[in-house]
Amino acid sequence: MGKALRLKKPVIAITGSAGKSTTKEMVASVLATKWRIFKSVDNLNFYTHTRQYAKRIQPRHQAVVLEYGMSGAGHIKQHCLAIEPNYSVITNIGSAHIGAFGGDVRKLARAKSEIIRWMKPTGTVVLNRDDKNTALIDKGKFHGKIVTVGINNKATYQARNVRFSSAGMTFQVTLHGKHEQFTIPIYGRHHVYNALCAIAIGDLLGFSPQQIRVGLRRYRRMQRRTSIYRFARNIVLIDDSYSSNPHAAKAAIDTLAQIGKGTKVAVLGSMRALGPYAGKGHREVGRHVAAKNISRLYTYGVLAKQIGVTAVKAGMPAKNVIHFAKQDALNQHLLSHLTPNTTILVKGSHALQLMDTADLLKRRLSGKPAAALRKSAIRRSPSGQSRKPASRRATTAVRRRVHMPLLRGIVKARRNRR
Repeated sequence: MGKALRLKKPVIAITGSAGKSTTKEMVASVLATKWRIFKSVDNLNFYTHTRQYAKRIQPRHQAVVLEYGMSGAGHIKQHCLAIEPNYSVITNIGSAHIGAFGGDVRKLARAKSEIIRWMKPTGTVVLNRDDKNTALIDKGKFHGKIVTVGINNKATYQARNVRFSSAGMTFQVTLHGKHEQFTIPIYGRHHVYNALCAIAIGDLLGFSPQQIRVGLRRYRRMQRRTSIYRFARNIVLIDDSYSSNPHAAKAAIDTLAQIGKGTKVAVLGSMRALGPYAGKGHREVGRHVAAKNISRLYTYGVLAKQIGVTAVKAGMPAKNVIHFAKQDALNQHLLSHLTPNTTILVKGSHALQLMDTADLLKRRLSGKPAAALRKSAIRRSPSGQSRKPASRRATTAVRRRVHMPLLRGIVKARRNRR
């Protein structure tokens, strides 16, 4: 491994237990309102990907926005040794991958802290003031600038008057002495924190409030992250099936409680990679469900059974909680109970393939065959209005320019290790 790529242009690196990809897309969209940028592709965020990105950044790029993922200690350091950030964002310190650290959040926080200890020491860091685990971050010898974001606690960039609206989430932030209104086209208070990070980076780099507003409205939403689908008979599906951990699951349940009308159904799968924290994490989610006035709880997967058991102990009627050992049984039950005025949340670890359950519901409710759904590029806004599909040619160009070289590089590296 050679020396880290140190660029004179802004290099923004984003890590955290939840919200990395969404924050990356929001930051990139804001900066793209006036700059040419290079950003991480989709959720290709391992350090081997970052090494490939280092070879593809061009002089024409005016800023670089990267997502630094990890599954163990030392991984964030490897990212920084490939491309050194001068701006870093830690969205939160939650429970994703905590199993790799023996269930110890302090060890997890130290691993996330590598982004501060190995970035440019005079750079800028954005931290979440509302995340209690932020106090565990090890800043090492960093002597740059630290700015904070928050909703509940006083922060450099603080959101006020946070509301759910027909367009998504709306809120105010004071910038340069003036109250500015912002809207993001996605539901969930947890996404407001992601937007605040993008606002902070945009403001620090000299972008106007209007440019930031436009960027946030246009950002590319990641699939299966609080994706809202509205159907006839006032049935709503919240597809958040990409992955899950206790922090993210509770945020998704909050969204169901806020936007759900009539019957509110939570379909929750097991949460993987929690290690010794697994039992406690699933019980936390169960108590949270019981506290949020959810109508019915369906769990799937061995570990998820603890969510239902705990929810009943916390006061949720036992008749409204069902555990499924097989996904087919879960699917058939859902399909036979699709009543009007129902909002359904689907969330679980990626390995459980609950995206198949979400897609089955979409097909049945839309009346489209599977092939038609795959071909359809039309996405819906939170208000249910159709939006124009993104350019297929642009998507294809990105795949040719970035995906394929990355894949070839990864395959070559694996062969060399054999």
